[in-house]
Amino acid sequence: MTGPLAGQDFARLPISEKKVALTFDCGSSPDGVDKVLAALEAHALPATFFMTGRFASDHAEAARRIGRAYPVGNHSLTHPEFPKLTHDERVRELRAADRSIERAIGRAPAPLFRFPFGAVDRQCTDEVNAEGYVCVRWTVDTVGWKGAAAGATTDTVIARVMEALTPGAIVLMHVGRTSTADPSTVDATALPHLIEAIDGQGYDYTSLAPLIG
Repeated sequence: MTGPLAGQDFARLPISEKKVALTFDCGSSPDGVDKVLAALEAHALPATFFMTGRFASDHAEAARRIGRAYPVGNHSLTHPEFPKLTHDERVRELRAADRSIERAIGRAPAPLFRFPFGAVDRQCTDEVNAEGYVCVRWTVDTVGWKGAAAGATTDTVIARVMEALTPGAIVLMHVGRTSTADPSTVDATALPHLIEAIDGQGYDYTSLAPLIG
């Protein structure tokens, strides 16, 4: 990939309208998928999901349900820190995830990639671009993934997003439980209330289409 989108890891959309993009990482369990899809469908909202290849193969039914309604981007095969990998390892992570996602959802993923842990350097960005992907970061991480045991709640999710709300904001949430020891799905539980709070600020919603046309 070349042109104005190359060399960037987008933290917000290049738009001036009061719109936000809801994005969801799928890398662990599918425990919150039902709640997330129900909230999005109830409000007919766009969203984008970033899925690991391992999630797609281990939770194929959940992946199919997501893929039937929403764009699915690549989030690597096994969720490693890309700067710690070799070039060949990074390419394998991308291509293997692409194949796994396509098998699960019945089509190739959208040309969007999110670096695991947000760990990135310029070489990684260039290599991901060379594989045809636009790199997408986030404006605000709800940190709902920390879980209820670490103090994440619906109120903390809403407060973080409201503080960072700006035209083109990209919101990062997760669909899985925190861990076996902490089975909370804070982001999924908070989503209906977060939507209400965003609506209250006069914002609308968008997919990540402005990045890929």
